[in-house]
Amino acid sequence: MGRIEEITPFMVMEVLERAKELEREGRDIVHIEIGEPDLPPPPRVLETLRNLDGKPLGYTDSFGLWELREAIARHYWETYRVEISPERVIVTTGTSGGFSLIFSALFEVGEGIVFTDPGYPCYKNFARVYCLKPVAAPIGKESDYELTPDILDGLKESFKGFLVTSPSNPVGNVYKRETLKALVEYAHQKGKIFISDEIYHGLNYSAPVHTALEFGDEVIVVNGFSKYFCMPGFRLGWVIVPQRFTRPLKLVAQNLFISPPAVSQLAALGALEDKDYLKKVRQTIKARRDYLYNELQKLFDIPVEPQGAFYIWADVGRYGTSGYRFSIKLLEEAGVATAPGVDFGKNNTQTFVRFSYTSRLERLKEGVERLKEFLNRL
Repeated sequence: MGRIEEITPFMVMEVLERAKELEREGRDIVHIEIGEPDLPPPPRVLETLRNLDGKPLGYTDSFGLWELREAIARHYWETYRVEISPERVIVTTGTSGGFSLIFSALFEVGEGIVFTDPGYPCYKNFARVYCLKPVAAPIGKESDYELTPDILDGLKESFKGFLVTSPSNPVGNVYKRETLKALVEYAHQKGKIFISDEIYHGLNYSAPVHTALEFGDEVIVVNGFSKYFCMPGFRLGWVIVPQRFTRPLKLVAQNLFISPPAVSQLAALGALEDKDYLKKVRQTIKARRDYLYNELQKLFDIPVEPQGAFYIWADVGRYGTSGYRFSIKLLEEAGVATAPGVDFGKNNTQTFVRFSYTSRLERLKEGVERLKEFLNRL
């Protein structure tokens, strides 16, 4: 089987496509499936876009505008009290562009990279595109859905690096400080590449978030503007790497992407400055989380409190069905779109469904009412 044949479908996108089909047929669909914020971008972003007349919008440096790299470095000092050089900041075309740079420049064909199971499904497919070997690390309630050095040591397959996401997708847990610190130390001791996906930073509600950079420079951090900054369509992310990795990533960035989009970079400068609006984003999404978590706890088994991101990981097994059948039936019969748990791995995911609270509160309430009626009919 070739590498492209090994790429698995992104089920939540297929659910979304089916939901859109039903909407074109006149159905009203409540979207609780996709991790896309429905809030507008910060006002300063829109102000920047209105004032673009006359500004050059050509290629930038392949690592991005220096002013934006400086602003991102300043963000780490202001948010985490971590000092980094802007030279280590690489602006990318979305976080997907960041992963493309990392996997192509720092790994060789056939080398292993560890992803958690359950975890974001596109990671393993990124790896397969670049002819790397995805290695699944099972995580569950016994480890608070955190990857740990003990779990890594227990893996039978060899690997060059490992990746974690905090706050996580699909579970919504936030990694504890001591776990992140232990993973940084493990990577240093074992000579592994540690990648920390921090795309949901800022969206934490009941636990503090820590960047892996707090515990050392020999770590790769990936983040972007799609989630907390409510700018998914701008396709802009960033990567922070150890100084020794900047040259190989530069070579790939120059050839693969030339440069990140100039308009998005200018807009992002405004987003980083709009701190009052970002506080409102967190408050709004926290209110949605509080409502949906309270309601779903009455209906399903939820193994871990959703402390961040947009997601609630719920076990629907008590209703005698798989998560996949549950999601399809709920969409077709009740008009509520959710993400089947099997989209996120094979480790005890068969009876799980991921709920996302990226819709307005009134739509979430409508979705819960439909869900209750649906369950009463099972």
